Amino acid sequence: MTLYLNLAELLGTRIEQGFYRPGDRLPSVRALSAEHGVSLSTVQQAYRLLEDNGLASPRPKSGYFVPMERELPALPGMGKPAQRPVEISQWEQVLELVRSVPQKDVIQLGRGMPDVTTPTIKPLLRSLAQISRRLDLPGLYYDNVYGVLALREQLARLLLDSGCQLSPDELVITTGCHEALSCSIRAVCEPGDIVAVDSPSFHGAMQTLKGLGMKALEIPTDPLTGISLDALELALEQWPIKAIQITPSCNNPLGYIMPEARKRALVSLAQRFDVAIIEDDVYGELAYTYPRPRTIKSFDDDGRVLLCSSFSKTLAPGLRVGWVAPGRYLERVLHMKYISTGSTAPQPQLAVADFLKNGHFEPHLRRMRMQYQRNRDLMLGWISRYFPPGTRASRPQGSFMLWLELPEGFDSLRLNRALLEQGVQIAVGSIFSASGKYRNCLRMNYAAKPTLQVEEAVRKVGEAASKLLASAAAHAVS
Repeated sequence: MTLYLNLAELLGTRIEQGFYRPGDRLPSVRALSAEHGVSLSTVQQAYRLLEDNGLASPRPKSGYFVPMERELPALPGMGKPAQRPVEISQWEQVLELVRSVPQKDVIQLGRGMPDVTTPTIKPLLRSLAQISRRLDLPGLYYDNVYGVLALREQLARLLLDSGCQLSPDELVITTGCHEALSCSIRAVCEPGDIVAVDSPSFHGAMQTLKGLGMKALEIPTDPLTGISLDALELALEQWPIKAIQITPSCNNPLGYIMPEARKRALVSLAQRFDVAIIEDDVYGELAYTYPRPRTIKSFDDDGRVLLCSSFSKTLAPGLRVGWVAPGRYLERVLHMKYISTGSTAPQPQLAVADFLKNGHFEPHLRRMRMQYQRNRDLMLGWISRYFPPGTRASRPQGSFMLWLELPEGFDSLRLNRALLEQGVQIAVGSIFSASGKYRNCLRMNYAAKPTLQVEEAVRKVGEAASKLLASAAAHAVS
């Protein structure tokens, strides 16, 4: 990565984490040049990028400062879910979100959709077109249940960045990350089993548990460091948990990156209680810092971690190309894969393999990381400007999802219904809980290039939330 980008990301992370507060003077150009062994022009480029992102402000003859107006919303509180296994609900609310189709007159702030309009995926579209025109029709035949070998070879190389040394034969291509998670859960658990999950948690994995007749045990989760290991240990002592399902890097919906020491400790905990870890890494490549965070799988020395991911968030969800590294559960996952969809469609696999082989993926990721980080900062600014006082917001360290918390008693279901009449959709917080908690929360997507229409949509969400809060307060008084 370009030196100035590395430096800008380092300084930006320190500002985000509060190392430099609003109004603080940032290190001088000469000091940074000496400290990091880079040229003065490199430091100046880094500061210009921070300035463009609203993270640094120059003052004549004084240097760079953190802008005073950069007062961010407080972080969401740690959830307090019931410390017992529960039957999973909320399917109706999830269905309402996932059955919606893109419409020109509706701004979709709720779906987990990346920006697919970027020019850096044009080589992928060319590959898809070329494969469809080949006379030997490789995209129209069945492939084996493992998936296209060329793609698995490229994935094995890609996974080195996450700390994993895996052979192509240890990988299984799936129809998106959702199938990877589903096959993993079915390979490890049976109906009636208990699975520990971070809370709030990805609604797709929980609905898989619901469909398979399993129970979820929600574990309190810190918005910066992830799942509470103390609470998890207590749960493992009290309940016959079969697996831990977690999204530790660029979490959905909180956006945190679990520190490496805590990832190691989680593996040790799983070994002590002999449970599997199902790791969802679908957003891991979109971390704003470089190198990308290590996976929990990279610390796994006995094959108990099933690593799941896909290109749905880094490239496009319509490809439906995911994968799983199942470790010791390989044969079971292969069987689950066979009885669910058989082999995955070869054409998109071949196109993605070509995209990776020709070196297009890393430049694409660099562009998207920068875009999403800029958009996050813009979105946080809009939240401060348009939302009711006291609104709390997560600090995503990657991906393009923002988690918002409003006062207790607020109803995001009512908010979403009001917004749909104005052409805006959000994801209601209750779908991220097995038992329907977080009704006062919501998740919003900031992947799309910022436009006046997107800002207007965020303003509508904030104003509608303010009206609902005012109405509830008036009703309480009367």
